[in-house]
Parts: sequence; structure tokens; C-alpha cells
Amino acid sequence: MKKSRPILWLLIIAAVASAGYYGWQKFGPEAGKAQTAQKGPPRPAAVPVSVTPVQKADFPVYLTGLGTVQGFNTVQVRTRVDGQIDKLAFKEGQIVQQGELLVSIDPRPYQAALDQAKAKKAQDEANLANANLELQRAMKLGEFATAQRVDTQRSTVAQLTAQIAADEAAIANAQTQLDYTQVKAPITGVAGLRQVDIGNIVNASTQTGIVMISQVEPIAVIFTAPEDQLPYISEGQKSGALKVIAFTTDGKKTLAEGKLAVINNQVDTTSGTIRLKAVFDNKDHTLWPGQSVSTRLLVRTLKDATVVPDDAVQHSTNGLYAYTVNQDNKAEVHKIKVSYAIDGRSVIEEGLTPGQQVITGGQFKVQPGSLVSTTVASSNPAQNKVRQE
Repeated sequence: MKKSRPILWLLIIAAVASAGYYGWQKFGPEAGKAQTAQKGPPRPAAVPVSVTPVQKADFPVYLTGLGTVQGFNTVQVRTRVDGQIDKLAFKEGQIVQQGELLVSIDPRPYQAALDQAKAKKAQDEANLANANLELQRAMKLGEFATAQRVDTQRSTVAQLTAQIAADEAAIANAQTQLDYTQVKAPITGVAGLRQVDIGNIVNASTQTGIVMISQVEPIAVIFTAPEDQLPYISEGQKSGALKVIAFTTDGKKTLAEGKLAVINNQVDTTSGTIRLKAVFDNKDHTLWPGQSVSTRLLVRTLKDATVVPDDAVQHSTNGLYAYTVNQDNKAEVHKIKVSYAIDGRSVIEEGLTPGQQVITGGQFKVQPGSLVSTTVASSNPAQNKVRQE
């Protein structure tokens, strides 16, 4: 029994050594290298990007600029006679109608002048009637009346007739002066802040007005455009009035839509621009005289233009470029040429064709030939379709 124990331990040690050698052969470094060689190199991870198709669509070309709103008609209301203001018949900011009473001036001096002119006419009419009677008597005397007397009487009648005509003119003038004591609105518009109060004396010779009235329905906007766009504007007007859109100065809110009415008769040589005037109905009074606005003038519409979102256009020192995704879901770079960019869309003249999938998001991680996983962009996030490759 004592002699057999060493032999048993030798057998156990030999079995353990054999098992270790077998495991090293099967699972050791050489086996790992062989398995790695069979699997090949590791596959790179796909870059997540957003894509959208290059579209073919009609593209409106706008000229943007800054403009100032002006009343279609603006009147500084002044008095045409001297006197004291007895009544103010309007409120500041009120819309007044043409012919509506604004201010009443003390009419008594002018009423007295009118009555005096009427009395003078009545007096001259009585003298004329008497002169006509004297002329008739002289003519009935026949040869018993001297020719001198008849001629003198005829001259008297003519003088009095002319005097009556002068009296009628004086009455008309006096009536006009009396009418001027009622200051009425010459146009329909919005009354501004009054510049005089009741009880003040106004004079026709002073430059200070009573109130400013601005017509706001319709209303005008004066803006400018580059002179090199004048041929396109003139050509567009041949088919009808061009559309003009007014925005707030930050361009975020649309205020009104109108039509181009006037192209100024000369170009400003100092700035190289042409002044334009657009007219807006302005029924809701979104435009106000003196307001600064941003304008867009629709010059023309490009038919079947190649259009992509602005996010697809990338900038580099070598110019503009865009990434597309090919059939193998790999990114390709294209040099492009952009002619117009408005409202988040760009017109591509060269470099892309309709139907290509252009990358609009995630370009900062993309290199030419990169494997990508695409998300089809949609205006409704709930409808976005995701395709992983």
C-alpha cells in the first residue's frame, strides 16, 4: 500500500498535465488568432444622419428689402381764415370721412361781411331800376330829348349793371370766407394729434396746422431694389402687377400683401437702387404710416427648379458642397452651385439631380465613403421613417 501511493500521484499529475496541454492547444492565443482570421476585420459603426430627396418644383424668386409705410394721401389741415376756434368736432385717432366737420371758427365777422355785400347789391339793383326808368323816359321824348342825355343815361345803366356783377362777386367771396370758418376733412383718413385747442386764435398765414390726416385704406409702402434687378421687374410687370409682401422688420410675421404700383422714373446713382411704391388694401390696419417693414417683391417664378433644403448646403474653402447617400448607404460628396436661397430652400444649378437622397443633418460626422444610417426627414416628426443599415 505504501509503495502504490507514489505511483497514483504520478498518474494524477500526468492526467492534469495532459488536460492542460489540450486546453492550451484549443483555447490558447493561436486558436484565438485563427478564429479572428476566420471572422475578418471588425465592421465600422454607421453614422446616423437625416436625409431628404432632391426635389423638382416651381421656385418663386423674391427680392427682399426694407421699406417705409406712407399714407396713400396725407393732408396737413390748416385754416384759410383768421379767427378764434369755437369747436373741435373730431377726436384724435378717429377715422374721419371726407367732408366731415373738424373745426368751427367764430363766423360772426364773416357773416357780417356777407350781409354787407348783399345789402350793397340790393342798393345797386335799386339804382339800376331807377336808371332804366330814366332811360326809357328819355327815349320816349324822341326828338325833344338830346342825344347826349340818352347816351349819358345808357352809360349810367351799364355802370350800374357792372356794379351789380361786382356785388355778386363780393357776395360769393364773402360766402366763401364764411364757409371757410367750417374746417372740413379734405380726405377720408385717420386724424392725428391735434395741434390747437378750443379758444386759440388761428391765422391763415401761419404754417402750423390744426391736425394731420393720413389715408390708410389703401396705404403705400416705399422701398428700394438693386438697379440690376430693374429689367426683371419691368419684364414681370408686362404680365400684370407684381405681388409685394410686407413683413415685420425681423421677417417673422406677415403683415399684408399688395401690388407693385409705381417704379420711380430714375435710379439713385449714389446707391445704385431704384425706388418702388407698393399699394396695400390694409383693411385690417396692420400697416401704419411711418412704420418700418421688410418687403418681398415676387419678380418671377422658376419652373421645375432643382430644390433642396438650406441645411443640405455645406460651405468650405473650396466652395459649396453637399453629401448624398448612394445605394450602398455610403456618403458621397458633390460640389454644387446655388443660384437662389429663400425661405429655407435653395435652388441648385449644378451638382445634384432630382431624386437623390441628400443629407440634411449629421454632416459633421460624415466623411466621403462613410457608412450611414438614414432618417427620412418629415415635417411631422411622428411620421419619420428610420432605416438602420
